Amino acid sequence: MTSPVIPTIRPARPEDVPAVVAMVHELAEYERAPEQCHLTTEQLSSALHGPAPALFGHVAVDAHDEPVGFALWFLNFSTWAGVHGIYLEDLYVRPDARGTGAGRLLLAALADICVRRGYQRLEWWMIDWNPAAGFYASIGAEQLNEWVPYRLSGDALRELADRATTAGTRPGD
Repeated sequence: MTSPVIPTIRPARPEDVPAVVAMVHELAEYERAPEQCHLTTEQLSSALHGPAPALFGHVAVDAHDEPVGFALWFLNFSTWAGVHGIYLEDLYVRPDARGTGAGRLLLAALADICVRRGYQRLEWWMIDWNPAAGFYASIGAEQLNEWVPYRLSGDALRELADRATTAGTRPGD
């Protein structure tokens, strides 16, 4: 029996975008919310490779340089620590590539960026039923129970934005 080929991790290239978009949709299916995923190749291409990207990505590629996993991330900032960190928006490895170390290598690449740049945090959220919790614990990640996530979106987001406009306090873009 042959052992699985260990993937290579590299920054996402423009030619990787269609595969990453397909995997984002696979992730949405896995998380039981495919109807909520509307990402297009054009959107991700612009976000990753446009004139001023604020989103970054790495891919795990197989021996044929085909993406089998990805990590999409952006910078956050800790006002208490006074330094940036990385927020991992999504991490996904295709089922056929699981067990090859792709997920661990993707996280290791982001941890390396943090260490080299002096960032103190690599953070992400995970859906509560995801079996990856054991994997995350095995690499030393700690679940944060004292912080409660909040989200403002849809009508509530628009209504609050309208208050800024009607109050004459609309900040510059």
